[in-house]
Amino acid sequence: MDKDAAEPEKAEQSAVFGDTLGNTGVLEAIQLYLHELFRLGYVRFRLVALETQHAGKSLVDMIILGVMAAVLLMTAWLGVVLAAVLELMENGVITSSAILLAVALNLLLVLILLHVIHRKGRHLKFPATLGSMQAAPREPRDVRKNYDR
Repeated sequence: MDKDAAEPEKAEQSAVFGDTLGNTGVLEAIQLYLHELFRLGYVRFRLVALETQHAGKSLVDMIILGVMAAVLLMTAWLGVVLAAVLELMENGVITSSAILLAVALNLLLVLILLHVIHRKGRHLKFPATLGSMQAAPREPRDVRKNYDR
C-alpha cells in the first residue's frame, strides 16, 4: 500500500472519530448503549419468564405423576397385605385376628416412618448455617489487665 495514500485515510478516520466524540456523538453513543442495555435486560427477563413457565408446567406434571404413582403403590401395598391376611387365614388364624395383625404391623411401620421424618426435619432448619452465622462468644475482658501493664 502506498504511504501517501494511507495518510489521507488516517486523517479522514480521525476526523470521523473526532466528530463522534462531540457532544451529539457522545449523547447518541450513550443512548445506543442504554438502548442495547435495556434490550439485553428485556431478553434476559423474557428468558427467565419462559423458563419459569416451563419449570411450573414441569412441576405440575411431576406432582400429578407422583400422585398417580402413590395411588398405584397404595393399591399394591393393599394387595400384599390382603395376600398376607389370606395366608394367615389358610393357616388357621381367625379372620379378625389376621386383619388386626395386619393393621398393627401397618401402624408400627407408620410410627417408624414418622420417627425418621421427625429426625430428618431437623435438617430443614439449616442448623450448621445458623450456627456459623452466630458470633463466637467473646471472653469477658478484664479491665485490670489493661492497667497492670
